[in-house]
Parts: sequence; structure tokens; C-alpha cells
Amino acid sequence: MTDRTPRIERINGRHHGHRRRIHGRGYFRRLGPGLVTGAADDDPSGIATYSQVGASAGFGLLWTTVFALPLAAAVQEATARLGLVTGRGLAALIKSRFPRPVLVGSVIIVATANTFNIGADIGSMAAATRLLVPVPHLLLVLAFTALMLTVEIAVPYRTYSRFLRWLCLSILSYVAVLFFIDVSWGDVAFRTFVPGLALDGPTVAAVIALFGTTISPYLFFWQGAEEVEEITADGGVPTPTRGHMSAMRGDVLLGMGSGVTVMFAIMVTAAATIGADGPVTITSADEAAAALRPIAGDLAGLLFTLGIVGVGLLAVPVLAGSTAYAVSEAFGWREGLGLRMTQAKAFYGVITVSMVAGIAMDAVGINPVRALYVSAILNGVAAPPLIVLIALLSRSRDVMGDHASGRISASLLWVAAGTSAALPVLYLFVR
Repeated sequence: MTDRTPRIERINGRHHGHRRRIHGRGYFRRLGPGLVTGAADDDPSGIATYSQVGASAGFGLLWTTVFALPLAAAVQEATARLGLVTGRGLAALIKSRFPRPVLVGSVIIVATANTFNIGADIGSMAAATRLLVPVPHLLLVLAFTALMLTVEIAVPYRTYSRFLRWLCLSILSYVAVLFFIDVSWGDVAFRTFVPGLALDGPTVAAVIALFGTTISPYLFFWQGAEEVEEITADGGVPTPTRGHMSAMRGDVLLGMGSGVTVMFAIMVTAAATIGADGPVTITSADEAAAALRPIAGDLAGLLFTLGIVGVGLLAVPVLAGSTAYAVSEAFGWREGLGLRMTQAKAFYGVITVSMVAGIAMDAVGINPVRALYVSAILNGVAAPPLIVLIALLSRSRDVMGDHASGRISASLLWVAAGTSAALPVLYLFVR
């Protein structure tokens, strides 16, 4: 990942040595980029979105989880496949195959959206922590940022990747909350498998928010780049075997499956508690945690709060890292978390600037809800064309050889692109 060549040197057939198979003993240790990506999808801004939809729409939009899962998994599988087969990240592939304005536009939109997301996420983490300990907000913002920067820059990649995998367990707190609240599971099952969509502005806007949060452009860049990081860490790039490809798919499916399961759990929790007596407006993840506590009990509120902080510690480095990968690949800079800072100064510089720009939003008083709104718009603009590019690249025999995506995968990619593009258009007609 540290040069511009289309392939990294093949050495000893050790590609993703820890992930040659996905079953058997040591299962969790063998998981990698797919699991981290899926967990990072449930960042604090996503938690706020799912909480708001559950509190305002009840169980009415639970069906979106069933619809979104195969689409999100298909997009992430395609980006993982691109990195796995070519040894190059998404931005590098776009740069090599499409006109430069396409690359520049994609990188600018994603980097800008990521910065707004980082600011909102760190702000939510600090606000959630203040529900437990009375520490000044700005001090918590600075402390969280310093911690995440230090770990992402100073810790060796192998150790850092294990750290991220363990942080993924924090998303289980949202599933655990379900055991402390009363839920009408019959209603949940009906609303999950019997779709219903009111064609009004608020409902369509909620669906746009759900899909925009679940199928996010920053995850596209992170997934492919982390596949290449794993290649580099394992010592080379052999031609991917059927076992490698199968293990990658298992990793991605588990990651996106866990992410969508948490989306489902948060929507159910918010609907059954905060929105039980009618629609309620929730504007941030910490507000959802504060509202949940007196209704569902202190332990449920504590789990929800700790989940915000844990997932934030995972998601913010992913957001900053995806920006750094995209920008570095666009400019041909040396890149990778497996490199020391002295070896990839520009790459780590982008990570630092991205996080500092995010906390600057909190320092100058930019409303985190407004930041999330802007981020959602930018993600909505970037996602459809990026998915189209991923579909074209993953189906190209010139790029993928015998590992080009099949018809089912390609069909899901085009459905994902079409849905992401059609929903905003529908909103213009029904708002």
C-alpha cells in the first residue's frame, strides 16, 4: 500500500494468513476489516439517527433493517474484494480508471462529510460521559481526541487492529438493553417483515437517514484500505484462493450483520421506551441515553451511555483513517497504519488535521445536530455515484480478472445505488 503499483509483491502465499478460514477455534481472532467496519457503522451519529427514528416512528420502519442488510453487505463485500484482489484502495482504483474530476469530487465530499461526522461524534461522546461524571465538556473533547490520536498513530498496526476488534464488543451493550425493557415482540416481528411506508416528508426523510447512515461512503474507503493493510501486515499478496474469498465474505457478513442488528436493537429500544406514548424528538445520542434512563432503569441507561463512548472510540479513528486513505491514495502519498509516522507523515497528518478540525467545531460552538444534518446530506450526495463506481470496478475483468463480481452481487450493488439516488428525489415530491 506504500507505492503506486497495481500489485504488491507476492511473498510466501501469506495473504490474510490469520483469515484463511472463518470457522473453527480462534474465530474472533481471525475476524478483521469486515467486523470493524460493521461496528464502526454504528457510530454516535448513527445511534442518534436510529434513536430518533425509533422514538418518532415506533416499530413502523423496522423493515428497513431487513432491506438494508443485503445492500450494505454487497457494497462492503465489493470494496473488500477490490482491495483483496488488486492490493489497492478504492481511491487509488478510481484514480487509475476514471477521469480526475471524478476522483477529486469523491474525495472532497467524503473528507468534508467525515469531518462533520467526527465533530458530532466526539461531541456526543463527551456529552454522554457527562451523564456519568461531571467533567467540563471541552476537557472531555480534548481528552478523547488525544487518546484516539495517540493510539491510532503510536500503536503498531497488529496491536491496533486487535484493539479495534475488541472495541467492537461495545456494540453488544445495545443488544443487552433489550433484556431490561418491555417489548411487544409480536408487533416487532410484524413490523419487521411486513413493510409499510407512508409517503410523507418525515417518513421518507427518516428512511433516507437510515440508509445514509447504514450505507456510508467513509466505510467504502476504509474497508478496501484495511484489506490492503492486512495484506501488507501478512507479508505479501498471493492470488486470492477460494478459501480467502470465502473467509472475507464471512468477515464482511458478520460485520454488517452485527451493525444492522444493533441498528434494529436501538430502534426497538427507543420505540418501546422513549416513543411508547407517542412520537418524541431525539436530537443526539446522549439525549437518547438521558431519556432512556428514567424509563428503562439506570442499568439500561448506563449500558446505552457506555455503548456511545465505546463505539465512538472505534468509529472516530475509522472516520479519520478513511479520510487519510482517500486523500493519500488520491495524491500518491505513502500511506498505511502499518507504517510509522516518520514513514508516512502526510497520511498521519491528514488523520491529525481531520480530528482537530472535528474538535474545532465543538470549540466554536457549531451545533452537533446541524453538523450531522450537513454530514447526512454530503453522504447522500456521495453514496450513489460511489456505489456506481464500485459496481463498475468490481465487474471489470481488466481490474478483477477471474474474481469479478457475479450477477447477484452486481444486482445488489445497482439496487443499492438506485435506492440511494431515488429516495432523495422521492422526498422532493412528498415533503
